[in-house]
Amino acid sequence: MITLHHNENAATLRRHLCAVAARPDEVMALPGWSVTMLPGAARRMRQVLRATGAALVYGDCWLRQSDGSLRMAKSEEWQPGALREEFDMGPVWMVSPVAMESALGTFGHEYTYGMLYALRLALQRQGPVVRLGEPLCIAERVETAADQWAYVDPANRERQIELEDICSAHLKAVGACLEGEPARVDRTHTDGGEWPVEASVVIPVRNRVATIGDAVRSALSQDADFNYNVIVVDNHSDDGTTELLDSLAAGDSRLVHVVPDEEGLGIGGCWNTAILHPSCGRYAVQLDSDDIYSSSDTLRRVVDTFRRERCAMVVGSYTLTDIDGNTIPPGLIDHREWTRLNGRNNLLRVNGIGAPRAFVTSIARDLLFPNSSYGEDYAMALAISRRWHVGRIFDSIYMCRRWSGNSDASLSPEKLWEFNHYKDSLRTMEIVARRALNRE
Repeated sequence: MITLHHNENAATLRRHLCAVAARPDEVMALPGWSVTMLPGAARRMRQVLRATGAALVYGDCWLRQSDGSLRMAKSEEWQPGALREEFDMGPVWMVSPVAMESALGTFGHEYTYGMLYALRLALQRQGPVVRLGEPLCIAERVETAADQWAYVDPANRERQIELEDICSAHLKAVGACLEGEPARVDRTHTDGGEWPVEASVVIPVRNRVATIGDAVRSALSQDADFNYNVIVVDNHSDDGTTELLDSLAAGDSRLVHVVPDEEGLGIGGCWNTAILHPSCGRYAVQLDSDDIYSSSDTLRRVVDTFRRERCAMVVGSYTLTDIDGNTIPPGLIDHREWTRLNGRNNLLRVNGIGAPRAFVTSIARDLLFPNSSYGEDYAMALAISRRWHVGRIFDSIYMCRRWSGNSDASLSPEKLWEFNHYKDSLRTMEIVARRALNRE
């Protein structure tokens, strides 16, 4: 077994990878793990590698817990959209020597931070990637996994630029990289047509009686020089949310309380209900039922950005807080990794785009959201950025409030696996769409 380490420089790491290429059927243990192979596991990997002609074989593991017990840790299911650096392929790989040599030959230079990331993307261009849904080893973490916010931490900017370059090169190699300036929205979307109001704040909600009042009052307190309303799509709440919204709507005609006829709607389905509603304005601006706008000029700034930049989507920045508004780490999330020319390509690498998110309603109506309760906004962002300019606001205009009632407050490994798999599937579909667009 060849064991790799995080603290190796690029030259040492390359030597180890070249050793894998020179030694057929060698198991490669990834950095950050202490690994004991299970009996017969290496032989099993070798058989699958040869039988399938795979470039890379990986699988699951037993994860040693702090109390000494073992927990099954499922690796993630590979697909073409598996572009996240933190995509979990388990602690051990077996790589075809031919594929390894070819992959290393595609490297334009030595990478300081992203050698293994570049290798994984290059390997998947050499042949099939095969996951074994069975434990191959007992593994123990000897280094802490990267924080989920690492890619927006300014301290990691140099690393993130390198990873972005690696991902963009991969997208070019598979024909999915979008070049040049994205299109600006035609004036017919921003100036034409008859709309009931200029903007609608959209709040999907189910069973948030503790927080929905704060969200609605935040939306209704916006200081705007245009007409707007607040559309709350109440997804059949049964905890008092419906009654509270009825009371608030009775006191302000700008609040449009909608209870869908349909059952089975996710957050995306609720968004579709809102943007297709006859009361929806020219622009639809997101506000989650747990959250609030950080000031009374948030809505105005979003609409001003639409008008000034002629974009199909505007994305702001937010601050993570507790339920009382106290800032919690990492604080400001501004997604400054986004750039005007390459942001839409890099969006396929990162797991989010920011908040609040706002859309030209006519364009969102053409595309529609997937009927899911996770990643529905990311799917819309991918589809819009494929063709249209996305405007950004890089200072905080939104407070994302974390509390025990958040739907993603404490995700199990199984739920996290499900969510990541779904987002990877969105990326897979988007790669297909972008390749088709490039062939037009």
